[in-house]
Amino acid sequence: MRIRVCTKQGFTLIEMLLVVVITGLLAAIAIPKFFNSKEKAYDAVAVHELRGLLTMAEAYFAENLNYPNSVADLVDYVPPSDIAITRFQLETSLGVMTVHIHLNHVNSSHYYHIRYPEDEIEKRDL
Repeated sequence: MRIRVCTKQGFTLIEMLLVVVITGLLAAIAIPKFFNSKEKAYDAVAVHELRGLLTMAEAYFAENLNYPNSVADLVDYVPPSDIAITRFQLETSLGVMTVHIHLNHVNSSHYYHIRYPEDEIEKRDL
């Protein structure tokens, strides 16, 4: 009676190629979603900071009966190191004050523009 010993060790080339292809497909799906999530997180930080800045401008108005001329007038405001404020402008037209603020997260490719009192936030590309 002969006993057959199986000497198969490891995986075949086809099995290895199949694993590499499946891994590549999963990476092709996951990596862009990861970077998109990071961009959304950066943008959420910028929008949050924008709303806070607008609230501080309103508080400044309540105390001084005029809007601040620059971000430096907002004494208690210290922007995070990853937020860049590129425009802070106040305009009065026909008795209506319009505040233009542009700010962005330094790792984002967008900036946000807000017009007050319309309170509309626009996302724009840099």
